[in-house]
This record gives sequence, structure tokens and C-alpha cells, in this order.
Amino acid sequence: MRSSTVALGSMGLLALALTSCSSEPDKRCADRSTREVRSDSDCDSGRRGGSAGYYYGGKVNNSKVEGGSFDKSAVSRGGFGCSGSGGG
Repeated sequence: MRSSTVALGSMGLLALALTSCSSEPDKRCADRSTREVRSDSDCDSGRRGGSAGYYYGGKVNNSKVEGGSFDKSAVSRGGFGCSGSGGG
């Protein structure tokens, strides 16, 4: 009984490690020049004269994105057992 509990617990940790290390970084729509957060529809439809794009990684501070990049390949999502990096 005890060995099955340990095995199930180990499988749970393995599943957590695999799911927390995603290949897709967080993304949010932002204006490329002002870095102000925009609606996803601005990025999806190409409105606002093409000035909006997806900003990957980073965070939002005072309605502006920072600490990430508009270049998806410059950012990777961190997690348990993963390495994370940011670009600007």
C-alpha cells in the first residue's frame, strides 16, 4: 500500500513539472510604440494602423507592458525544471 502511494505521488510531481514548463509564453496585446495594453481584437484584426502586436512574457505595470518582448522567440516561459529568460 505504501509503495503505491509513493508511486502515485511521484507521478503527480512529474505531471506538474511537465505541465508547468510550457513552450508558449504568456502574451498580451500592446501598442508597439507606447507599450500600452490593448484589446486582443486590436492584434487579431490588425486595427490601429498595425501598431498593435502581441507582447510575450513580462508583466503589466501602470497599463504598460515591460520585461518581455514583441519577438516571441526572444522569450521562454519558466516553470519547475525550466529556465526562463526575458528580452526587451
